[in-house]
Amino acid sequence: MEFVEPIRSRKQIDALKKYLRGQNIRDYLLFVLGINSGLRISDLLKLQVEEVYNQDRISIREQKTGKRKDFPLSDTCKKAIQEYVKVTGHKSGALFASRKGGNPISRVHAYRILNEGASRVGIKEAVGTHTLRKSFAFHAYQSGVDITRIQKLLNHSAPSVTLAYIGITRQELDNVYFNLNL
Repeated sequence: MEFVEPIRSRKQIDALKKYLRGQNIRDYLLFVLGINSGLRISDLLKLQVEEVYNQDRISIREQKTGKRKDFPLSDTCKKAIQEYVKVTGHKSGALFASRKGGNPISRVHAYRILNEGASRVGIKEAVGTHTLRKSFAFHAYQSGVDITRIQKLLNHSAPSVTLAYIGITRQELDNVYFNLNL
């Protein structure tokens, strides 16, 4: 399995959102919901339309940990879900349904969607399905959310695991000391 990075640039996130929206509303929703929820791809792909449509929160049992996860949907997610339902007419069934039937797309298909989209918009870093979760955590950290809160959201065992996960290196932490100079 390839090691992937978060998408660190908001400009690149916006470009990828625009590209995916132009390709397929399902793929756009996959990206938007993924980067705004921090869910693992296995949990994203299991979502049903009725679990998110006209809802304020998502409540699931995580496949990997078996723990309950309950969180509010952001306005960005709600708008993307509404647009998806309006375009597709789907109000039930798999949220990320395959075109060949009612089953969800596979992890491999989701990877291809994200990887190709990233390539098309000029993202050079390795991108995959886990990029969604990492991007959520990275941007939460960059916006000032305490690392222990992000750790809890991701169900990590320690803040150091979360920092390594989102790609915060020792050098980036050392730069705080070098740049402060009070």
